[in-house]
Amino acid sequence: MPISDSTLFGYTFKNGSLLEEALTTPSFRMTTPKASDNQRLEFLGDAVLGLLATDWLYENNPSLKEGELTGKRQHMVSTAALCEAVEGGDFISLLKRNKGAGELSPKSKTVADAVEAVIGAAWLDGGLKAAKTIFDNLALTANSRFGELDGNPKSALQHLTQAMVPPRMPSYRLVKTTGTSNKPTFTVEVTVEGVGSAQGEGGSRREADSAAARKLMETL
Repeated sequence: MPISDSTLFGYTFKNGSLLEEALTTPSFRMTTPKASDNQRLEFLGDAVLGLLATDWLYENNPSLKEGELTGKRQHMVSTAALCEAVEGGDFISLLKRNKGAGELSPKSKTVADAVEAVIGAAWLDGGLKAAKTIFDNLALTANSRFGELDGNPKSALQHLTQAMVPPRMPSYRLVKTTGTSNKPTFTVEVTVEGVGSAQGEGGSRREADSAAARKLMETL
Protein backbone atom coordinates (compact mmCIF):
# COMPACT_ATOMS: atom_id res chain seq x y z
CA MET A 1 0.00 0.00 0.00
CA PRO A 2 1.76 3.18 -1.12
CA ILE A 3 1.92 6.04 1.36
CA SER A 4 0.49 8.36 -1.30
CA ASP A 5 -2.89 6.60 -0.87
CA SER A 6 -3.07 8.20 2.60
CA THR A 7 -5.16 5.24 3.74
CA LEU A 8 -4.01 2.78 6.37
CA PHE A 9 -5.81 0.39 8.72
CA GLY A 10 -9.18 1.43 7.35
CA TYR A 11 -8.73 5.16 7.83
CA THR A 12 -8.07 7.74 5.11
CA PHE A 13 -5.99 10.68 6.28
CA LYS A 14 -7.06 14.15 5.24
CA ASN A 15 -3.50 15.30 5.93
CA GLY A 16 -1.26 12.77 4.23
CA SER A 17 1.88 14.35 5.67
CA LEU A 18 0.82 13.20 9.15
CA LEU A 19 0.74 9.62 7.94
CA GLU A 20 4.10 10.01 6.24
CA GLU A 21 5.63 11.37 9.44
CA ALA A 22 4.14 8.48 11.41
CA LEU A 23 5.88 6.03 9.09
CA THR A 24 9.26 7.78 9.27
CA THR A 25 11.52 5.93 11.71
CA PRO A 26 14.33 7.64 13.65
CA SER A 27 16.95 5.80 11.58
CA PHE A 28 15.82 7.73 8.49
CA ARG A 29 17.27 10.89 9.99
CA MET A 30 20.75 9.39 9.76
CA THR A 31 20.72 10.09 6.04
CA THR A 32 18.09 12.85 6.07
CA PRO A 33 18.77 14.93 9.19
CA LYS A 34 16.07 17.50 8.46
CA ALA A 35 13.31 14.91 8.30
CA SER A 36 10.76 14.68 11.11
CA ASP A 37 10.64 11.20 12.60
CA ASN A 38 7.68 9.54 14.29
CA GLN A 39 8.79 9.73 17.93
CA ARG A 40 6.48 12.57 18.97
CA LEU A 41 3.53 10.92 17.25
CA GLU A 42 4.46 7.61 18.91
CA PHE A 43 4.36 9.36 22.31
CA LEU A 44 0.86 10.66 21.55
CA GLY A 45 -0.32 7.40 20.03
CA ASP A 46 0.82 5.41 23.06
CA ALA A 47 -1.54 7.44 25.27
CA VAL A 48 -4.41 7.26 22.78
CA LEU A 49 -3.99 3.51 22.40
CA GLY A 50 -4.01 3.12 26.17
CA LEU A 51 -7.27 5.07 26.36
CA LEU A 52 -8.94 3.00 23.65
CA ALA A 53 -7.79 -0.29 25.17
CA THR A 54 -8.92 0.81 28.63
CA ASP A 55 -12.34 1.84 27.35
CA TRP A 56 -12.85 -1.47 25.51
CA LEU A 57 -11.74 -3.58 28.46
CA TYR A 58 -13.89 -1.64 30.91
CA GLU A 59 -17.01 -1.98 28.77
CA ASN A 60 -16.50 -5.64 27.89
CA ASN A 61 -15.27 -7.03 31.22
CA PRO A 62 -17.70 -5.78 33.90
CA SER A 63 -16.70 -8.46 36.41
CA LEU A 64 -12.93 -7.95 36.31
CA LYS A 65 -11.06 -6.08 39.00
CA GLU A 66 -8.57 -3.29 38.42
CA GLY A 67 -5.50 -5.52 38.59
CA GLU A 68 -6.92 -7.97 36.05
CA LEU A 69 -7.92 -5.18 33.70
CA THR A 70 -4.44 -3.68 33.99
CA GLY A 71 -2.81 -6.98 33.08
CA LYS A 72 -5.02 -7.38 30.02
CA ARG A 73 -4.38 -3.82 28.91
CA GLN A 74 -0.63 -4.26 29.21
CA HIS A 75 -0.83 -7.22 26.88
CA MET A 76 -3.14 -5.52 24.37
CA VAL A 77 -0.83 -2.54 23.94
CA SER A 78 2.49 -4.39 24.23
CA THR A 79 5.17 -4.44 21.54
CA ALA A 80 4.49 -8.08 20.75
CA ALA A 81 0.72 -7.57 20.41
CA LEU A 82 1.13 -4.55 18.12
CA CYS A 83 3.66 -6.36 15.94
CA GLU A 84 1.40 -9.38 15.69
CA ALA A 85 -1.53 -7.17 14.66
CA VAL A 86 0.32 -6.02 11.52
CA GLU A 87 2.32 -9.18 10.84
CA GLY A 88 1.82 -10.68 7.41
CA GLY A 89 0.83 -7.38 5.80
CA ASP A 90 2.73 -4.67 3.96
CA PHE A 91 3.23 -2.41 6.95
CA ILE A 92 6.99 -2.86 7.30
CA SER A 93 7.51 -2.03 3.63
CA LEU A 94 5.87 1.35 4.22
CA LEU A 95 8.34 2.45 6.88
CA LYS A 96 10.94 5.04 5.90
CA ARG A 97 14.31 3.90 7.21
CA ASN A 98 18.01 4.56 6.78
CA LYS A 99 19.02 3.18 3.38
CA GLY A 100 21.86 1.26 4.97
CA ALA A 101 19.67 -0.35 7.63
CA GLY A 102 19.47 -4.12 7.61
CA GLU A 103 16.34 -6.22 7.44
CA LEU A 104 13.80 -5.21 10.07
CA SER A 105 12.37 -7.95 12.26
CA PRO A 106 8.56 -8.07 12.18
CA LYS A 107 8.67 -8.22 15.97
CA SER A 108 10.88 -5.14 16.35
CA LYS A 109 9.95 -2.29 18.67
CA THR A 110 10.44 -0.03 15.66
CA VAL A 111 7.37 -1.66 14.11
CA ALA A 112 5.28 -1.25 17.27
CA ASP A 113 6.38 2.37 17.66
CA ALA A 114 5.26 3.09 14.11
CA VAL A 115 1.84 1.55 14.76
CA GLU A 116 1.42 3.79 17.79
CA ALA A 117 2.59 6.76 15.72
CA VAL A 118 -0.08 6.04 13.13
CA ILE A 119 -2.71 6.05 15.88
CA GLY A 120 -1.33 9.35 17.16
CA ALA A 121 -1.43 10.79 13.64
CA ALA A 122 -5.04 9.66 13.22
CA TRP A 123 -5.95 11.37 16.50
CA LEU A 124 -4.54 14.65 15.20
CA ASP A 125 -6.14 14.16 11.79
CA GLY A 126 -9.64 13.10 12.78
CA GLY A 127 -9.91 12.90 16.55
CA LEU A 128 -11.10 9.97 18.65
CA LYS A 129 -13.31 8.52 15.91
CA ALA A 130 -10.36 8.26 13.53
CA ALA A 131 -8.11 6.68 16.13
CA LYS A 132 -10.83 4.19 17.06
CA THR A 133 -11.24 3.19 13.40
CA ILE A 134 -7.59 2.17 13.34
CA PHE A 135 -7.84 0.48 16.75
CA ASP A 136 -10.79 -1.59 15.55
CA ASN A 137 -9.11 -2.53 12.28
CA LEU A 138 -5.97 -3.67 14.08
CA ALA A 139 -8.23 -6.14 15.91
CA LEU A 140 -6.12 -6.00 19.06
CA THR A 141 -9.08 -7.18 21.11
CA ALA A 142 -9.24 -10.38 19.09
CA ASN A 143 -5.48 -10.97 19.04
CA SER A 144 -4.96 -14.74 18.87
CA ARG A 145 -2.44 -14.66 21.71
CA PHE A 146 -4.73 -12.69 24.02
CA GLY A 147 -6.67 -15.68 25.35
CA GLU A 148 -3.63 -17.94 25.35
CA LEU A 149 -1.68 -15.61 27.61
CA ASP A 150 -4.64 -15.13 29.93
CA GLY A 151 -4.52 -18.86 30.68
CA ASN A 152 -0.74 -19.04 31.03
CA PRO A 153 0.54 -16.68 33.75
CA LYS A 154 4.22 -17.52 33.09
CA SER A 155 3.91 -16.67 29.41
CA ALA A 156 1.90 -13.55 30.20
CA LEU A 157 4.46 -12.32 32.72
CA GLN A 158 7.33 -12.94 30.31
CA HIS A 159 5.39 -11.21 27.55
CA LEU A 160 4.92 -8.12 29.70
CA THR A 161 8.47 -7.94 31.00
CA GLN A 162 10.01 -8.35 27.55
CA ALA A 163 7.96 -5.35 26.43
CA MET A 164 9.54 -3.18 29.13
CA VAL A 165 12.39 -0.79 28.48
CA PRO A 166 14.89 -2.27 28.87
CA PRO A 167 13.47 -5.79 28.31
CA ARG A 168 13.96 -8.23 31.17
CA MET A 169 13.28 -11.87 32.00
CA PRO A 170 11.52 -13.34 35.06
CA SER A 171 13.73 -15.53 37.26
CA TYR A 172 12.16 -18.46 39.14
CA ARG A 173 13.63 -20.02 42.29
CA LEU A 174 12.40 -23.03 44.26
CA VAL A 175 12.12 -21.80 47.86
CA LYS A 176 11.06 -25.02 49.56
CA THR A 177 9.19 -28.28 49.22
CA THR A 178 6.90 -29.41 52.03
CA GLY A 179 4.32 -32.14 52.55
CA THR A 180 4.80 -35.80 51.69
CA SER A 181 6.26 -37.50 48.65
CA ASN A 182 2.72 -38.45 47.62
CA LYS A 183 1.32 -34.98 48.20
CA PRO A 184 4.11 -32.36 48.02
CA THR A 185 3.68 -28.60 48.13
CA PHE A 186 6.16 -26.51 46.18
CA THR A 187 6.89 -22.88 47.00
CA VAL A 188 8.47 -20.82 44.21
CA GLU A 189 9.61 -17.22 44.10
CA VAL A 190 9.67 -15.26 40.85
CA THR A 191 11.74 -12.10 40.56
CA VAL A 192 11.87 -9.46 37.85
CA GLU A 193 14.69 -6.96 38.12
CA GLY A 194 13.42 -3.48 38.82
CA VAL A 195 9.87 -4.74 39.31
CA GLY A 196 9.79 -6.96 42.39
CA SER A 197 9.14 -10.53 43.43
CA ALA A 198 6.29 -12.77 44.54
CA GLN A 199 5.84 -16.30 45.85
CA GLY A 200 3.35 -18.95 44.86
CA GLU A 201 2.50 -22.48 45.94
CA GLY A 202 1.27 -25.53 44.09
CA GLY A 203 1.14 -29.29 44.04
CA SER A 204 3.77 -29.33 41.30
CA ARG A 205 6.66 -27.10 40.34
CA ARG A 206 4.73 -25.97 37.29
CA GLU A 207 1.69 -24.98 39.37
CA ALA A 208 3.89 -23.10 41.82
CA ASP A 209 5.63 -21.24 39.00
CA SER A 210 2.26 -20.20 37.57
CA ALA A 211 0.94 -19.11 40.96
CA ALA A 212 4.01 -16.96 41.58
CA ALA A 213 3.77 -15.39 38.13
CA ARG A 214 0.08 -14.63 38.64
CA LYS A 215 0.76 -12.93 41.98
CA LEU A 216 3.53 -10.78 40.55
CA MET A 217 1.35 -9.74 37.63
CA GLU A 218 -1.33 -8.58 40.06
CA THR A 219 1.14 -6.09 41.51
CA LEU A 220 2.22 -4.65 38.15
